[in-house]
Amino acid sequence: MGVVSLNQRLRVKPQSKNHARTLRTNLTLAEQRLWNALRSKQLHGHRFRRQHPIHPYIADFACIEKMLVIELDGGQHQERIQYDENRTAFMQTQGWQVLRFWNNDVSQNFDGVLAIINNALTITLRSSYEKNGARQKII
Repeated sequence: MGVVSLNQRLRVKPQSKNHARTLRTNLTLAEQRLWNALRSKQLHGHRFRRQHPIHPYIADFACIEKMLVIELDGGQHQERIQYDENRTAFMQTQGWQVLRFWNNDVSQNFDGVLAIINNALTITLRSSYEKNGARQKII
């Protein structure tokens, strides 16, 4: 087993691309609201992609430049905690910083969510809380 080149690591399977396209057309209300704030470099000039494949997973939102993934979790994620933890751990091994928010955080404290995202985009050092991919507590 040798070293994997960047091109091999970034290659996305066609079925993942198709699944990501499907997800883009079926955003939740929380995803739509956050996407409206992130799209077109509206957050301090940072470009985000939505439903971005990071094989074998698909991130809700990703800023490639900053290697930042944003995941929004609804009620169904309470039953999939181990899956989400594995997913976050995998993305981190690929060099991604992962922020997780509950959907109700987006609806009830949107400015707080944007502040945390902005903070993650502007600092280089990450707290162990963020490195572990824990859902962010909004104060």
